[in-house]
Amino acid sequence: MSSEITTPASSHVVVHNNLKEESVTLENVLYEKRDAIAYVTVNRPKVLNALNTQTWKDLRTAFEDAREDAAVRGVILTGAGDKAFIAGADIGELAHASAIEAEQSSRAGQDVLDLIENLGKPVVAAINGFALGGGCETAMACTLRIAVEHAKLGQPEVKLGLLPGGGGTQRLPRLIGKGRALQLILSAEVISAQEAWRIGLVNEVVAAADLIPRAQAILKTIASNAPIAVKLSLEAVNKGLNTGQSEGLALEASYFGLCAGTDDKREGTSAFLEKRAPQFMGR
Repeated sequence: MSSEITTPASSHVVVHNNLKEESVTLENVLYEKRDAIAYVTVNRPKVLNALNTQTWKDLRTAFEDAREDAAVRGVILTGAGDKAFIAGADIGELAHASAIEAEQSSRAGQDVLDLIENLGKPVVAAINGFALGGGCETAMACTLRIAVEHAKLGQPEVKLGLLPGGGGTQRLPRLIGKGRALQLILSAEVISAQEAWRIGLVNEVVAAADLIPRAQAILKTIASNAPIAVKLSLEAVNKGLNTGQSEGLALEASYFGLCAGTDDKREGTSAFLEKRAPQFMGR
């Protein structure tokens, strides 16, 4: 179990599980680990959890820790308060960025979202309010997206004279198709959680009180399966989407073979034949 100490201002200290005493100090992100789940919460509610340079750094630190901690089987990412998941980039910071600085900022944010997408563990975006611009892009980098009924999603960057810079032009078409993605990006339309579910942008819409419990339930179900098989399934889908179908099928077959050589496969098949629950060890 992890314990948590909230210090003055916006800093946050987390002491990890008792087996590995360690502290991590983050300015704009709350980070905690309990029962095999890491909880990452963007903590800038006064500005609707807008993403600035420090917040991106904090997110990287938290997700790198979650990736390296074998006790963590999944991550829930959300925003502080009940108004916003992440309402977008910090416009005050962005307004003063030069062309070169903006490109560097875009690449830095993309790198963090690539880390989230390719964590090797499932990440559930618990969308508790506005998920706009960089917030929508952050949610799309997650494995699954669950939204509260009052959530709003969109890519309104063109209203600012910009385009999505955190992967929105790439992940959105892959999730909902080119036509729908272009309509959202070019119109800057903000859509409801229900419409986001209809077009496939979010997986589920739930009542606010059910948001975190539902995310926990999904991760618990995934965690009951073989860890290596889960990791390689994530990798096969992510890599396969960036190649042709024939190459993707070859990758799938390769990973299928890797799984077949694991102790978990032997345990899983034996448990099935013996009509008992498997005890996976991640090897």
